[in-house]
Amino acid sequence: MINTEKGMLEFLDVHHFPYLYSAHEAVFTCAEAEQKRPQLPGVSTKNLFLCDKKGKLFFLAVTACEKQMDLDALGSHCGARGLRFGSEANLSRLLGVTRGAVTVLGLLNDTERSVELWMDDQVWESTQFLCHPLVNTATLVLSKETLEAFIRLTRHTIHLFDAA
Repeated sequence: MINTEKGMLEFLDVHHFPYLYSAHEAVFTCAEAEQKRPQLPGVSTKNLFLCDKKGKLFFLAVTACEKQMDLDALGSHCGARGLRFGSEANLSRLLGVTRGAVTVLGLLNDTERSVELWMDDQVWESTQFLCHPLVNTATLVLSKETLEAFIRLTRHTIHLFDAA
């Protein structure tokens, strides 16, 4: 499992995934990120680690920071009732991150593919994405092509949904 910023950056470099790196103060919310992170090109995303009512199915839902996510509607899309935030223990075990650092890059650690990726279809139209490198004290800018290649490498599928 890769669970450090250094490990993630080394992984990206070894696989020739280009990125722009920017360090900043720790951020825990989209609002804090807007205040503390330098202006970077790309869509700023809200990443939610979710599970079903029974805590057996896991999801990473990605939308734009300015959007509210309707968990009932998302649950209908993904066939899971009673979506709620996943536990810190499952977040660490499955994605190798802590709250505040949830990122699509954490899918690298989900080798059993226990977490389904659900991406806001409007966000997915973007050409560049802002992602934490497993920590909330830095942000990477990744092109859509790089992010797609990364997700393919993790063997996850991108499920699109309308977050309205």
